[in-house]
Amino acid sequence: MSTTPPKAPAGDVSRDPAINQMVHIAGSAQVPTVWDRYQAQHPQCRFGSDGVCCRLCHMGPCRITPKARLGICGADADTITARNLLREIAAGVAAHSDHGRVLARTLKRVAQGQGGEFKISDGRRLREAAHFFHIRTGGRGDLEIAGDLADFLLGQFSWSEEPNATLRIAPEKRQALWKKLEIEPKGIDAAVVELLHRTHMGVDHDYRHLIMGGLKCALADGWAGSAIATLVSDILFGTPRPVRSRVNLGVLAEDKVNIIVHGHEPTLAEMLALASRDEELLAHARGHGAAGVNLAGICCTANEVLMRHGLPIAGNFLQQELAILTGAVEMMVVDVQCVMPSLAQVVKCFHTRLVSTSEIAHNREAEQITFDVGNGYAHACRLIRAAIDNFPRRDRQRVHIPCESMELVAGFSNETIYHMLGGRYRSTFRPLNDAIIDGRIRGLAAIVGCSNPKVMVDNSHVRLAEELIKRNVLVLQTGCAAIACAKAGLLVPEAALEKAGDTLREVCEAVGIPPVLHMGSCVDNSRILLAATNLLHEGGLGEDLSDLPVAGAAPEWMSEKAVAIGHYFVASGLYVVLGHPLYVEGSDNVTRLLCREMEGITGGRFEWEPDPVIAADKMLEHIERKRDALGINVKRERKLFDMKARRELQ
Repeated sequence: MSTTPPKAPAGDVSRDPAINQMVHIAGSAQVPTVWDRYQAQHPQCRFGSDGVCCRLCHMGPCRITPKARLGICGADADTITARNLLREIAAGVAAHSDHGRVLARTLKRVAQGQGGEFKISDGRRLREAAHFFHIRTGGRGDLEIAGDLADFLLGQFSWSEEPNATLRIAPEKRQALWKKLEIEPKGIDAAVVELLHRTHMGVDHDYRHLIMGGLKCALADGWAGSAIATLVSDILFGTPRPVRSRVNLGVLAEDKVNIIVHGHEPTLAEMLALASRDEELLAHARGHGAAGVNLAGICCTANEVLMRHGLPIAGNFLQQELAILTGAVEMMVVDVQCVMPSLAQVVKCFHTRLVSTSEIAHNREAEQITFDVGNGYAHACRLIRAAIDNFPRRDRQRVHIPCESMELVAGFSNETIYHMLGGRYRSTFRPLNDAIIDGRIRGLAAIVGCSNPKVMVDNSHVRLAEELIKRNVLVLQTGCAAIACAKAGLLVPEAALEKAGDTLREVCEAVGIPPVLHMGSCVDNSRILLAATNLLHEGGLGEDLSDLPVAGAAPEWMSEKAVAIGHYFVASGLYVVLGHPLYVEGSDNVTRLLCREMEGITGGRFEWEPDPVIAADKMLEHIERKRDALGINVKRERKLFDMKARRELQ
């Protein structure tokens, strides 16, 4: 615990009352949070935010200023900002693709009979993928097919003379453009290595060539690494279907053992979800005075177990410290990505046990229990038992659980959308395409990304979504953005009645969906790419992804993964609005290339816009421009058909 009181943030830090309540409690308890550390960093380094500080070699570090327009080696602001940006892309691609690698290895172990309690949960998805990638299925069992598919997917990581096979998921015209631009990745790991090599001192100095290399590496995330992660998760754990649950800190139970899973790899969380229903463990909990075991999630692991098990979400990225501050969490189990080092200091003030389970992600202050797939269920049972044993140590006087929680509906995979729109026997995107062509839905918007203490937490996500659905734009979401809008009540069908425009409301009522669709964790942005591809394949909305009335946004993004995501959306031909700029504004040339000239190259581009209402204006303007180009904004004459006319149509 801090010996000096932290400086309290001025005013509310979030639109979420639960967050504001817990930040106030943290200040009273003298426990610093992310907002205190954010204030302590002011003023933030302008050279860093402009991207004009280079420390790639030890002649420097060099900073570009009006007096020193070149670094010691001769690199200018264009080269330095481009290289710094590319290193962020490389790290983001590495993080998402490593997620996919872990899951592909798990699939391989299951196929070899070494997967413990893990199994093939969606054989149909397995066989569809095998068929797409030309893996023989006739007369073969699921495990045999899974072994070949796992080998094939693991092969996508290493270098090949041919482009990644997973790029074939994209529309053919888009594939042809990538080939023409020479930005097809030929192996996920190879793409990351190439990018790091190109940004080494003394290699690639042409900012335009560098940026195109960044797009190439980013494609190895969205259309390869992330696509693999999503595919294998569906095969192993089941393809998500709509499920109801609750969200926010109010899901923590005062009378139960609360365990929080936090991170991004769903393997252990899957076993914890199964073990949390174990009758022997529940009896053990009752023996320690608890009414049961309550498993909840933070961040993207939360989205994974929500979609497949309906388990509640305690919050998004910036609520991880606050969950512990409730005093009601017996154990937090973490793995990789977005796990704050500060957690180890926060748990010292409470009884909470912090357990790190990844072999590549250690915290010196946390308990380290490396997860093994073959013994996954046994590991999960031991962790739950340890959390139950910790329950009597809870200080009831220090328990402060906010009352806020909200119902949500999640689990809208592409397969679910097919069935909901077309029925079980005629799965199709046709009704969605028709609704867009007729103008009842103006277009689609993807709102994704993290939460960030630089802005009022959740506000930009929610305000942007509200503005878009009010203007009859259907919103697709993943990650922490989805959690933010869930807390605001936008992820239930009833939200269409209260918040959506007239024609979007009609569509949502007819199908029974919310106006904001939860499509998964941040790695599941590949589902959004696939949804756009499905729209295109259904017909009537152009020939390439860049023709679609679709826009993307990341209003509160903060991670290198988000940088990679933004670039693979732009490389796919989509318009992307960021709530704050990339670290490139020290170079007018790089900024112009990304925000203006790129549209003439890939069909997509970036835009910076912090105001969510103005961002909605810009996204809708883009959508309407695409509708005009498609010729679907022409008002059609309504014609009443008599019986004779109907027979003639048939």
